[in-house]
Amino acid sequence: MSRFSIINPADETLVQQIEHLELEQVDDAIERARQAQRRWARLAPAERAAHLRAFAAAVDADSEYLARLETQNSGHPITQSRWEAGHVRDVLTYYSAAPERMLGRQIPVANGIDLTFHEPLGVVGIITPWNYPMTIASWGFAPALAAGNAVVLKPAEYTPRTSLRLAELGLAAGLPDGLLQVLPGAGPVVGARFVSHPDVRKVVFTGSTRTGKAVMAGCADQVKRLTLELGGKSANIVFADSDLELAAASAPSAVFENAGQDCCARSRILVERSVYDRFLELLEPAVKAFTVGDPVSEKTDMGPLISAAHRAKVQSYVPDDHTLAFRGTAPGGPGFWFAPTVLTPDRASRAATEEIFGPVVSVFPFDDEADAIAFANSGDYGLSGSIFTTDLARALRVSRAVESGTLSVNSHSSVRYSTPFGGFKQSGFGRELGPDAPLAFTDTKNVFISLPPTS
Repeated sequence: MSRFSIINPADETLVQQIEHLELEQVDDAIERARQAQRRWARLAPAERAAHLRAFAAAVDADSEYLARLETQNSGHPITQSRWEAGHVRDVLTYYSAAPERMLGRQIPVANGIDLTFHEPLGVVGIITPWNYPMTIASWGFAPALAAGNAVVLKPAEYTPRTSLRLAELGLAAGLPDGLLQVLPGAGPVVGARFVSHPDVRKVVFTGSTRTGKAVMAGCADQVKRLTLELGGKSANIVFADSDLELAAASAPSAVFENAGQDCCARSRILVERSVYDRFLELLEPAVKAFTVGDPVSEKTDMGPLISAAHRAKVQSYVPDDHTLAFRGTAPGGPGFWFAPTVLTPDRASRAATEEIFGPVVSVFPFDDEADAIAFANSGDYGLSGSIFTTDLARALRVSRAVESGTLSVNSHSSVRYSTPFGGFKQSGFGRELGPDAPLAFTDTKNVFISLPPTS
């Protein structure tokens, strides 16, 4: 059995070594999940709901420990990590209502009664990324469990600790043994086995578009159900009639939160040409006021990147020429630090077209509404975005025209557990969160009952 070293990205110290599972152990875990799912699905809906509420309560009681674990493992500022732990609790609480509300239908037909039922799929494999480990894990396992499934979850190699802790909390809260298992390991071993194992009936993958395509190809062999949440290159469109001070003040958090390691990051700011220079003037002090430093500090806005290798990748997008507009500050010394960076590149540059996944934003002028929409829709992605304008008609026109799954007007809010989340184009397909999420973990069964005609 191999071991993977977990490094604190803020100081590069060794935190823990995690044992990676081998193929036989993954198969054993899937079989345990299959057996647990049969028991779970036979429970009354009210019992499953009570177990999920107990799980939420256990997360709430453990939230400070979870937050500090996340900060040490991922480098998230402690205030952000606390929000994330609370979000996991809220997601579990929200979906604890689902078991008693997953209603089938009675459809009027001739000569009988027609009924539909939502049947759980069985075992669901969830593959999570390193940027938001526990929140994205909960988006998968909470609705899947609510729908009557078992879950095997592979966390990213860099960030398994909070997912492992959540599985412990679920077991302590009364979930059946084997129902929710976290299986740390390498993607080609654990993740690939989720894709190939016939008893894993659905895969939920969040990660890069390149890897998502490989997962999709593998699932096709068994016609396996799949939800993909992949890359993004979201646009923040600022019209001249908008509140420029609000747009500029809010732009740094929209792209630099979590050090830009966010598929929803508004990494392209499109500004109407008549106010472009003024917007940059307002943006510069907002960027330089963004506090980068010790993630344990309550005053920190942004922590480090996840690894040295990722820092080198992000740096490759930052040219040493006139397109570098200005930068914020970041600590020196140990840690994978990177200063918030603003570029003004050409629209065809790598920085303008590729997902950087770091604290780098590019600002571009546009001429009119049509130009803004065309540029926002250029490229392969369509995950999120923002529109700043005081014209409601324009806000609705542009929202309908931009090819993106999640948009905000005069804000940068992308995620609420009560609303659907997902992308267009190569940002993936399927929707997580929202009231219908548990249905994505079921098959609809139709039953016709023939009735003799009345005499």
